Amino acid sequence: MTGHDHAHDDTGHGGHGGHSHGVAADADRRWLAIALGLIGAFMAVEVIVGIMANSLALISDAAHMLTDAVSIVLALIAMRLAARPARGGFTYGLKRAEILSAQANGLTLILLAAWLAYEAVRRLMDPPPVQGGLVVVTALAGIVVNVAAAWCISKANRSSLAVEGAYQHILNDLFAFIGTAAAGLIVLTTGFRQADAIATLVVVVLMVRAGYGLVRESGRIFLEAAPAHMDPDAVGDRLVGHPPVTEVHDLHIWTITSGQAALSAHVLVEPAGDCHAVRRDLERMLAEEYGITHTTLQVDHVQDTLLTVGRTGGEGPRDTHCADAHGPVHRQGPHDH
Repeated sequence: MTGHDHAHDDTGHGGHGGHSHGVAADADRRWLAIALGLIGAFMAVEVIVGIMANSLALISDAAHMLTDAVSIVLALIAMRLAARPARGGFTYGLKRAEILSAQANGLTLILLAAWLAYEAVRRLMDPPPVQGGLVVVTALAGIVVNVAAAWCISKANRSSLAVEGAYQHILNDLFAFIGTAAAGLIVLTTGFRQADAIATLVVVVLMVRAGYGLVRESGRIFLEAAPAHMDPDAVGDRLVGHPPVTEVHDLHIWTITSGQAALSAHVLVEPAGDCHAVRRDLERMLAEEYGITHTTLQVDHVQDTLLTVGRTGGEGPRDTHCADAHGPVHRQGPHDH
């Protein structure tokens, strides 16, 4: 009735077959590859035209498209990594490679945005001549390319968070191109050259927002935090509210990779309770109500003698099953968190 048997039973419960591991293995690589080709080709053209037109807005759009391309590449890589079985020292496989890349991508976005913001402010104070016609034509072409790329990705399996993230990246880039087209039109019709720098600052805001989101979410995963939408105390109270459970402690909820949460806990039940039935019921509840299917529950009777850990220096044994307490203890009825 203890943890080792339950840990093995968890894998048979559906932990590896009943949900998506980050990027779904059946996502359509062909549609993602087409979108990547469209974005990559247009990005190269846009950099050249941006230099010719002396438009920082076009160059900043190209930088934003680079992040779109990286997000699609990450989705393609994650598909292959998700298909590899866990082995050796990598007991979770290489699924967190997606998270590591996301953090690097987010930091790059923020640094690039800082440089573009500096250039945009400098151009606001001393605006150089901008070829508004080239800016308008290129931005309109960028809108067409982004609509086509978004359509391609919508054909892929967007239940994957990485694919959905790439889709959202392209939608943000679409809005940036609309702003750039408007800036080019203003320059062309009114001669207000600062419009190009203002459009660049709009793109900078989008880049900082996307970069901060990537760094924040990947940082939470690396720090073993619970998913942002999940309150561990509420989960603990929900577990202990299931009879005949009397106490839940050492509750841990963390994220292995995007969309793949895991939970472990020590559960105490009444002396007459069926430990195996309780474990199955709790696993089913966690899967149905919270979407957590990677669970390791150590279930014991409350009267069982737990492992005691002795202290040196004459302090005697301590009535606990581990050396350090991990988080609050959840019991039936009102209790502190």
